[in-house]
Amino acid sequence: MKVDTVEKLFMNELKDLYSAEKQITRALPKMAKSATSEELRTAFQTHLEETKGHIERLERVFEILDKPASAKTCQGMKGLIEEGSEMMEEAEEGEVRDAGLIAAAQRVEHYEIAAYGTMRAIAEMNGQQEIAQLLQQTLDEEGKTDKLLTKIAMRVNKMAQRQSMQNQREAA
Repeated sequence: MKVDTVEKLFMNELKDLYSAEKQITRALPKMAKSATSEELRTAFQTHLEETKGHIERLERVFEILDKPASAKTCQGMKGLIEEGSEMMEEAEEGEVRDAGLIAAAQRVEHYEIAAYGTMRAIAEMNGQQEIAQLLQQTLDEEGKTDKLLTKIAMRVNKMAQRQSMQNQREAA
């Protein structure tokens, strides 16, 4: 589809976000399983449930627009998830891996925050208040998750630093 109008751009981005959220629902259980920190594992599990709600909201947006809910593969999210998967394979179990998981998760959150913010702005510009509200609700949840991950990172990163120093002493 040639994207030559704001309406086509909106639909294109909507399909991209729908794909992104579906990809995240497949990645989060793996991330939760890989986490050492119980707090981080719980955050991933909680966000998985929220993400299912994000998908439902996007499906509602499609419904409001009288369009079938369909996805266009989100290459950006695919790449972010692949990077996170590589990190999980490369990092040893423990706090250092948890720090890497948080970094990967926050890159995903920031991608989503940018996408939802743009989509909400377009919906507002087009006078689609119900759609804008749905997108804002998800945007608020993504922001909350990002803040929670930052809070967890403050503790996990300190523990990861201690683990790194201990590993270096043992290797010497």
